[in-house]
Amino acid sequence: MNSQINVRMSDQLLANAQKYATKHGYGNVQELIKESLREKVFDETLITKEELVLIKKLVKVTEDKGLWKSEKELFQKLQKSKKIY
Repeated sequence: MNSQINVRMSDQLLANAQKYATKHGYGNVQELIKESLREKVFDETLITKEELVLIKKLVKVTEDKGLWKSEKELFQKLQKSKKIY
C-alpha cells in the first residue's frame, strides 16, 4: 500500500528542484523527492543516477522500435528478467 502526501515549497525551491531533476535524469520532482528520502532514511540508493539514465534510454529505444505496447507490459517484462538474477 502506498500513501500520498502533499509538500509545500517556495516557487524558487520548486524551480531549482525541477532543474536539478531534469539535469540528473529524474522524470520529475516527485522521483527526486522519493529517491532523496530513500537515501536519507535507508542510507542507500534504490538505483544510481547513472542506472536511471540508462533505464530512460532503454525505455526510449524500446518505445521508438515498438518493442512493447504499454508501460505495464514493459514493467512486467522487467520484473520477469529481475527474477533471473
